[in-house]
Amino acid sequence: MDAILELRGLTKRYANGPTALDSVDLEIRKGEIFALLGPNGAGKTTLIGAVCGLVRPSGGTIRAFGLDLAHDWRRARARIGLVPQEMATDMFTKVRHTVEYSRGLFGLAPDPAKIEAILRALSLWDKRENQIRQLSGGMKRRVLIAKALAHDPELLFLDEPTAGVDVELRRDMWAQIGALREGGTTIILTTHYIEEAEEMADRVGVIDKGKLLLVEDKRTLMARLGRIEADVALAQPLSEIPAALSGFALELSDDRSTLIYRSADAGGDGQGEVAALIKALVAQGIDFTGIDQHRSSLEEIFVRLVEAN
Repeated sequence: MDAILELRGLTKRYANGPTALDSVDLEIRKGEIFALLGPNGAGKTTLIGAVCGLVRPSGGTIRAFGLDLAHDWRRARARIGLVPQEMATDMFTKVRHTVEYSRGLFGLAPDPAKIEAILRALSLWDKRENQIRQLSGGMKRRVLIAKALAHDPELLFLDEPTAGVDVELRRDMWAQIGALREGGTTIILTTHYIEEAEEMADRVGVIDKGKLLLVEDKRTLMARLGRIEADVALAQPLSEIPAALSGFALELSDDRSTLIYRSADAGGDGQGEVAALIKALVAQGIDFTGIDQHRSSLEEIFVRLVEAN
């Protein structure tokens, strides 16, 4: 698949300060949803700012649509949309006007039909004559997306797109982001909601302290680094784990009524070990009423990666 964005050795060092980006290499594929995960201060927003012209890199190269941003920034930027974390617009401006203005900033002719289509798609059409200050937090977030879409970007950055919105709105916005991808837009999002990346992303990148720790297909990553976990609900509480089960990675819940198994090795034969554990329980005459078996989530994988860095 063609790369729509290529970063090579991208570095940002602040004078008398930290290194926000440390020789980052990254390729974004045309038409994908890419989730960039990392703790606060990891470099996510700095990376976005470097591509969107808000941060001047200290080194490295950025190519978008085959254009070198150091020489063809205006041509490339006209094809990039950005939904920032913070609302940076006149709160007394009407919704329709602020979206129209964003389109004009990129030198595009007025297109009332296009603006209407965007506002309707984001459930903002009924609010088009409202001042932004009159909107809820979730609706303001939608206005940011509408502004970013006004000039038909091929590459869209979403920096914490659902921060501060309730669960229902978050789910709604996930559907809208998916619809954008179906329409051909390539999307890069940063998020603190790891389930957001698990739900939507095709590939995942983890960044910490300015370094890109990994980039991998989401399903491959979860299969490779995900551990098998099982909670065995006991028919009767145990005072301690029997010696015959010492070969398994087990612990007892606080109420002694659940045996908790976590496979020792990511990507190992955790399912086989769970089967062996069940046989051992039967052999020891330990009754149980149920087993909840699952693979560790993307969030758990992310936490382990960051803690190990």
